[in-house]
Amino acid sequence: MRTSLRLLASISQNQPSKLKKPIIGLDHFIQRQRVLAFWREIIRALNSIPNSPTREELRNYARNEFERHRDVTDLQHIRYLLSTGKAEFETMRRYIDEQIAG
Repeated sequence: MRTSLRLLASISQNQPSKLKKPIIGLDHFIQRQRVLAFWREIIRALNSIPNSPTREELRNYARNEFERHRDVTDLQHIRYLLSTGKAEFETMRRYIDEQIAG
């Protein structure tokens, strides 16, 4: 092998590419899809509120919670966060429904 190719091969083996994302397992993939679906559900519900400070406040709260837990990788913890988030969202949804109706 030529010296330049050998050098290039050794560099690429030692330094991970910034373009490649880490490989995740099936369980993590499924949980990620559930989290993304939950986020979309929240955004759809918030978009049903007329444009107001309350709408922005709720959206910012939800976004901050998702951002705060962005780096969680433990599946049990992710499941816990999803279940508590959904329970909290149901409370928020009742509030949203009251805002729309009233």
